[in-house]
Order: sequence, then structure tokens, then C-alpha cells
Amino acid sequence: MSISSMFSNKTSRRGFIKFCSYIASALALPASLVPKIAAALERKPRLPVIWYSFQSCSGCTESLSRAHAPTLEDLIFNYLSLDFHDVLQAASGEAAEQACEQSMREHHGRYVLVVEGSIPLGAKGAYSVCNGLSSLEQLSKAAKGAAAIVAIGSCASFGGLARAAPDPTGARSVAELMQDGQIMKKPLVNLPGCPPLPVVISATLAHFIVFGKLPELDGENRPLAFYGNTIHARCSRLSFFLHGQFAESFDDEGARKGWCLFKLGCKGPSTHNACASCKWNGGVSFPIDSGHPCIGCSEPGFWDSKGFYQPIRGNVPLHS
Repeated sequence: MSISSMFSNKTSRRGFIKFCSYIASALALPASLVPKIAAALERKPRLPVIWYSFQSCSGCTESLSRAHAPTLEDLIFNYLSLDFHDVLQAASGEAAEQACEQSMREHHGRYVLVVEGSIPLGAKGAYSVCNGLSSLEQLSKAAKGAAAIVAIGSCASFGGLARAAPDPTGARSVAELMQDGQIMKKPLVNLPGCPPLPVVISATLAHFIVFGKLPELDGENRPLAFYGNTIHARCSRLSFFLHGQFAESFDDEGARKGWCLFKLGCKGPSTHNACASCKWNGGVSFPIDSGHPCIGCSEPGFWDSKGFYQPIRGNVPLHS
């Protein structure tokens, strides 16, 4: 959609440039790239997106619906052509399936495939079936024509809750299926979190629109701009950790004074995410600010991490 269409949707030029600046900042890009981002978003057609939900709770979709910069409406009307999403689309049944098939044909090699939820291999895929196809069959078919795949949330990235012991459904991540040769290898970005921050989703898609490629990734295929540092390194309670001031229980004096939650099992020192800097609900807060320790939801296997409220053992790095 052109910039004139954006104005018709009540998006001012000032608001548009502010959004471009926000995206550049979120992705740790220099301010000098803001004009390039603006020009690309004005010039390029909306990015075709096919979004599949497999073994998930739809929490990642809920997270995207709460995006504020840009809003979900801005994303869909101005930047993305959301051609298939079984939760957000108006169509259902055969009409929805036909729309998906048409998008895969017309945008072959150009659409981004978003995967929410893990993919079950147990019982020959019977744990998750739609339109007579298992999740693996749907994913394999859609991956063939995708320009890139975005694994949204910890379930798609690492297996998530369904993968927790004893893993009754044989849940697997997108990366594992690529490594095993069960789906075609494509450029892959993992956006873990239970759920991931809205800005992580919108900024990653914006990066692909502007630059035609995924952002720089870490060893777990996560964008370095968001997952390059631990929550601990940017935590608002870090000074209390450095001074040895810890809450011993959830209702003691230390907790009321906002002291460090490390002894209550905070996984911030071993968790790579941007919660402490981007925060939730439009930058209002995040769990640690609200008095609850980080549970490490953006790390592989966090459901089997020996208890959310057990302190981390060993040395704690301050900046990593």
C-alpha cells in the first residue's frame, strides 16, 4: 500500500517517520538508515504473509494484536498482506484454504511463512490435523515456496510447552525439522518467548520488508538486536544485585523495596531477551518490574529448567 493510502488510514507523515525511527532503534540500526527505511516502506508493496498455527495457545497472535508501534491495524493495512491466518482472517473453511493456496501460487518464492506452535510427529501427526493434513504436511508444503520462515514463540522455536518431558506428542521445532530434512531448508529466524514481545515480531518483519533479508542472528537463530543481551544486564534491579540486596520471599521487606529477585529463582542472568528494555504494554512494565522473577521463557527447554523458583547455580555473568 502506498504512502497516500497510509494517509487515508489516518497515519500522518510525522507518525510514519516516528515509526521508522522506532524500528531503526529497536533493531539497533543507525539513525542514518531512517530515510532508507521510510523510502522502502513507501515504495515496496505489502509483504505477503502466510501464518500457520499448530500446537499453540495462540498467545503469540495475542501478543501481535497488542502491538503499539505499529499497531496490528497498521501492520495489516499498510505493511503486510496477511493472506492466511486461521485466527484473524474473516474467511473460513474452503474459502480460507483457497485463499492460502492462491497466495502460495501467486507469491511463490516471495512470501514469508510464519509458524506459531510446535509440530507434533507422534501418532503419525494425528495430534494436530487440519483439512486432512498433519501439521508436518502443511508446513512442508508451505515451506517450499517461502522466501523465509519466521518461527514465532518458544513452541515453534524450540518445542515449548508441548516439548516438555515426557513430550507425549513428539513435538518438534521448525529448526529441528529443517535439520532432519523433513522440511525444505529456508532462511529461518526464531523469535522465542512465551509469548515474544510485539515489537520483536513487527520489527523483524519490517526488517525483511526493507532489506529483503532477515536481521543478524545469534547461535539460536534469534535477532541479535533483541536477544543479544541478557535481561539481567539491562534489568532495573541490577544495582540491587550488585549491592547484594535480595528479596528472600515475595512478601518480605526486600520485595516491598524492589530488591533483586535472584534468590526467588529469577532466570534473567541466563535469559536472552529485550523485556527489560522494550517492556510490555507499550513500554509500561515487564514481569520483574511487577515483582515476579523472569522464568526464562525465551531459552531452549525452559519448561524443564528444574523449577521456576529455584535460584540459578554457579557464577552469574553481569553483561552477556
